Amino acid sequence: MRLSLLFIFLVFFTAGAQEDFLAKQYFNDGDFEKAVFYYEKLAAKNPRRTDYSEGLVASYQQLKRYDDAEKFLLNKVEELHAYPTLLIDLGHNHTLKGEPKKAEEYYEAALAKIGENPNFGYGIGYRFHEYTLLDWALRAYSMAMELNPRLDYNYQMARIYGEQGNIEKMYVSYLKLLSEGKTSKASILRNIDDFISSDPESPNNILLKKTLLQNAQKNPSILWNELLSWLFVQQKQYSSAFRQEKAIYKRMNGSSMQRLEGLGNLALEEEDIETAEEIFSYISENANDEGTELNARLNLIDIKLLNADTKSLDAIEREFEELMGVHGYKTQTLQLQVAYANFLTFKRDRPEPAITILKNCLDLPLNSRGKAFVKLALGDILVFDKRFNEALIYFSQIQKELKNDVLGQNARFKVAQTSFYKGDFDWALTQLKVLRSSTSQLIANDAMQLSLLISDNSLEDSTQTALRKYARADLLAYQNKTKEAIAELDDILQNHKGEKIEDEALLKQGELLEGQNDYSAAEFNYLKITEFYADGILADDAHFALAELYRNKLDQPEKAKAHYEKIIYNYQDSYYFPLARKNFRRLRGDAIN
Repeated sequence: MRLSLLFIFLVFFTAGAQEDFLAKQYFNDGDFEKAVFYYEKLAAKNPRRTDYSEGLVASYQQLKRYDDAEKFLLNKVEELHAYPTLLIDLGHNHTLKGEPKKAEEYYEAALAKIGENPNFGYGIGYRFHEYTLLDWALRAYSMAMELNPRLDYNYQMARIYGEQGNIEKMYVSYLKLLSEGKTSKASILRNIDDFISSDPESPNNILLKKTLLQNAQKNPSILWNELLSWLFVQQKQYSSAFRQEKAIYKRMNGSSMQRLEGLGNLALEEEDIETAEEIFSYISENANDEGTELNARLNLIDIKLLNADTKSLDAIEREFEELMGVHGYKTQTLQLQVAYANFLTFKRDRPEPAITILKNCLDLPLNSRGKAFVKLALGDILVFDKRFNEALIYFSQIQKELKNDVLGQNARFKVAQTSFYKGDFDWALTQLKVLRSSTSQLIANDAMQLSLLISDNSLEDSTQTALRKYARADLLAYQNKTKEAIAELDDILQNHKGEKIEDEALLKQGELLEGQNDYSAAEFNYLKITEFYADGILADDAHFALAELYRNKLDQPEKAKAHYEKIIYNYQDSYYFPLARKNFRRLRGDAIN
């Protein structure tokens, strides 16, 4: 008997689930006649399922069967525990019929239900909001809170103010909620962010600044400094944000430099070098712990290296020696040893002392990640010195010790890259195939690019002559021998015209020329790729490179927009797609979320 009952239950359950699926599917496909057929059956069998009732009413309305919808809703309203939002549904149905006065009668009837029970306020306000009846929604929320002061729908009301375009009232409401501790800062910023742009002269930005300053005058609090700092960051006014962050730091009695460090890194990333230097100088002078002070000093050195000549390099080397004398070899200061080793190698062309420094670090009591950090840097320097086999040993050790870690994946890519430099293309490909599914999108993208470079140019040329030249050029670029690298790529472009490697050589040479500030030559290379290799795998790279060149170096925003737009519409699976869309919208003046 039990088995029979179970079988009957399963049959009915399966049939119901299938009808549910079909009703939704037909509705989504726009086949409302069939959707009505199934929703009528579902609503009859499950009278308390509001989703079936709503689906049926919506289907009737799509077919303009307003009388059928009204009849159904009137029956539902008469039920014992009918929820008052049905009155709003009836009103909306009359709106669709072109009977606004009748609709208002039902809306008023719904509001009257709040008088009977203020707890209906949220559901009624929400349903009005769903139908974009914003004034009615505000009335519902306000009425409920008046009748029961313990209810709080200010958050919902603030959102409605924003949708109505009443921005000032929205700001005031959100900030009041925040100051009273009724919601989180992250939640408020997510909502406000939709109304803010990067333009400091935008009316919404000016209004938010004014509202924050008014709050700060009435009730001084770190909260207002934090929000002003956030606003200035959105506007890329890092110097103004720095003033707010200093105020926060002082009011917190110097408890943490974390916010200042984050702002300094952001200013440096956005190439506001002057402000970044100010921030890191302040951190260096006021830090209470060795690590923070050292990181600030190293960031200041990085800033000096941006435009360093021989005399500056001598001074920077003395600064490194001074820091080494102060801090010595410690597990807590590995960033100093690695930075100094990289400086000696890539800026002074003296890899030997750099290798000694890092090998000394490996004698320290380091954990696995600390060892990997040092070994990656050591491997990079050994590659610079063309000691490929020794570098491969260190990279392989990291790969085995941290197999599923991003550091391990990075080491595997370096194994592939090093094998590429030494001309072992088959082994490089073996490593790259594994990395195509890397959890790091950047590593996966780099792996894909190098893999395609090798495979495409091995098929066409069994001797791999041009590929070997490209590997030499890539290594020369890695060694900061830029002129020699450009000349090697020129050889490819002259002697291997029409071969698949031509677009790779054009792109690489363009990047190197851009680094040499030869923008017109870089532009020529990129444009050549977009013209002659529009269907190639590097077309999106070239469009993005051109867009960035026009936006950041040549001050031609319209041309930049055109190339970002190419990526948005023609290369939607591109690695650059999210950034292209963001930069395009920024140039167009949109608010960026």
